[in-house]
Amino acid sequence: MAAPITTIQKHIPTKEELQQQKLEDLKALLTENEETLSSILKIAGELNEAGVLDAANAILQAKEKIAKIALGHVTREPVTSVINHLMGAAGVLTSLDPEMTSKVTSSIKTGLEEGNKHLETNSKINILDLLKALQDPDINRAAGFGLHFLKGMGKGLKEDE
Repeated sequence: MAAPITTIQKHIPTKEELQQQKLEDLKALLTENEETLSSILKIAGELNEAGVLDAANAILQAKEKIAKIALGHVTREPVTSVINHLMGAAGVLTSLDPEMTSKVTSSIKTGLEEGNKHLETNSKINILDLLKALQDPDINRAAGFGLHFLKGMGKGLKEDE
């Protein structure tokens, strides 16, 4: 009868064996992906000929300087002002009803088209034409909207004081 196994010997590869295994894995990977690797090397060669790799290398070498310059530009007063305006506009837009916003923007587009048609005619408008125009339901609706818009805007300006 055989002697019982009391210890298990685990094979720990040496540094050389690990390197050899990695080389074998790399060889297998290279042979499996020869076409892909060839394409990558061709692209890298073309980028190098165009000077793109040199530019990318210069950017990487100067990344701290570039970051300082970018941060300096972002913290300038005009840029922070634009960011604050965008945040304020985004806040207003999120509080508006999307359907109403869509309706108003569509109406503005239609109004611009009608306005351009009038500009092409080169005709003048007198006071009597304005009074007659208020009888038109479309113009009356737009004028009413405009007046109430201005009233609401005035209220909003008064509340901010």
